[in-house]
Amino acid sequence: MSRICDLTGKKVIVGNHVSHSNIKTKRKFYPNLQTKRFYIPEEDEWITLKVSTSAIRTINKKGISAVLKEVQEKGKI
Repeated sequence: MSRICDLTGKKVIVGNHVSHSNIKTKRKFYPNLQTKRFYIPEEDEWITLKVSTSAIRTINKKGISAVLKEVQEKGKI
C-alpha cells in the first residue's frame, strides 16, 4: 500500500540524517496517515479513507461533504 493521503496528496519525502560529525545519509519522512471511516449523510453511506491527521482536522472544521466537494473540483478524486 502506498503512503499517500487520499484527500491532500501528502506522501513520503526524502531528506538526510545528519550526524554529529555532519555526515549525511539518506532517510525518509513519512506522513502521519490514519485509516478512518467517515459517514456521508447525503449519500447515507460510510467510506473508508487513508488520510493525514491534518486532513482529519480540516474535515472536523469544514465537514466531510465540503472537503470531498473541494477535492473533486481540484480533480484529485
